[in-house]
Amino acid sequence: MNDEQYLLHCRELFLGFAETLSRRTEALDPEDTLRTLAGDFQRLAEQPAADLYGEIGPLVDRLFTTYPEFAPTFPRELLWFAGGDCLHFMPDEEIGLYQELDEKRAEAAAGGEILDLAAARAKLLKLQ
Repeated sequence: MNDEQYLLHCRELFLGFAETLSRRTEALDPEDTLRTLAGDFQRLAEQPAADLYGEIGPLVDRLFTTYPEFAPTFPRELLWFAGGDCLHFMPDEEIGLYQELDEKRAEAAAGGEILDLAAARAKLLKLQ
């Protein structure tokens, strides 16, 4: 998986989360802060890829600090992707796992190969 494919993968994860959160909150009052946050996620998911890096962190921080019950539904891989303050929501062991996956992805890309991210993650987690 090269960088472009990884970005697309992360955008798809983010879009899926944003759509799910929007669906789960659509019955709430339009002024409800959770529904407003879901709308902010949805708007970001619909913007060009370049905006995702700069704006995902504050949204994740709002979600995790204001609505911690939704934290388990947020894709962990996106915390790594966003980096910065989002890494505070990950234990050191998990950060190490994603760091190792990034190194494997970079090695594969340098060799002209494409890393199967799901298989590499399963191998590191000893699921295979």
